[in-house]
Amino acid sequence: MIITASRQAFGARITEVDLTQPLSNDQISSIRAAWLEYHVLSFPNQPMNDDDLERFTQYFGDFGIDPFFKPIEGRTNIAAIRRNADEETPLFAENWHSDWSFQQNPPSGTCLLGLTIPPIGGDTLFANQHAAYEAMPTDMKQYWSDKIGIHSAQLAYAPTGAYGENDKGRSMDIMPDESAFETQEHPIICAHPETGQLGVFSCFGYIIGIKDMDTNEAQAKLMELYAWQSKEQFIYRHKWQANMLIMWDNRSVLHCATGGYEGYDRLLHRTTIAA
Repeated sequence: MIITASRQAFGARITEVDLTQPLSNDQISSIRAAWLEYHVLSFPNQPMNDDDLERFTQYFGDFGIDPFFKPIEGRTNIAAIRRNADEETPLFAENWHSDWSFQQNPPSGTCLLGLTIPPIGGDTLFANQHAAYEAMPTDMKQYWSDKIGIHSAQLAYAPTGAYGENDKGRSMDIMPDESAFETQEHPIICAHPETGQLGVFSCFGYIIGIKDMDTNEAQAKLMELYAWQSKEQFIYRHKWQANMLIMWDNRSVLHCATGGYEGYDRLLHRTTIAA
């Protein structure tokens, strides 16, 4: 197994390992250590099927719960991230976010397998939230140190949300639901449960307010934080290839999708790793 750090802010590529076959305990330990160090790992040239994807995911924990994605046929824990060549809906997941941060126990990680990859566009961006915290001025760190974010899926997955009842013509199988209005509280600055490293958790969008703060003031402050979290100096830009698997640490990074592949189909299969 060869681990090669990217030449960007973070991230690494792992080669000389076959994910279509069971991995040894030593290989799993090495991948976990690299995952914690680099936050985003890519594995090129992996012609994996859905069984392989599920086996790999479970090396790192149980499956997470995807409350608003319908799983692909014949599976319980794999969702299709799909966009058809002729699709005209707004791009899915184009805003920065941390997966399912509105859950009581958000997933520790996400795995994404590239199946149909356009020849242009479609990069995924990641932003290192440990680096974002470390680079904060002292007064900014102090301001956010005790703030509690109020998280909810309502802006995205409620019937009235961006992917709700008025979102027509989308190829992804999204299931909006009234449960999206539920809220969950998490500290905005928190320690990574495995490394202890402090970082910013999630961002405006899934964070709809700050505990004990006026809504308008909270939204203004969250937008300021959002701009800081997504600064170019914290970003890794991932370029996809077919048969490439990536996994990221949901506790350490934000991510967002990009377009630029109009006229081409795009399909990835996704699993989450429970906390």
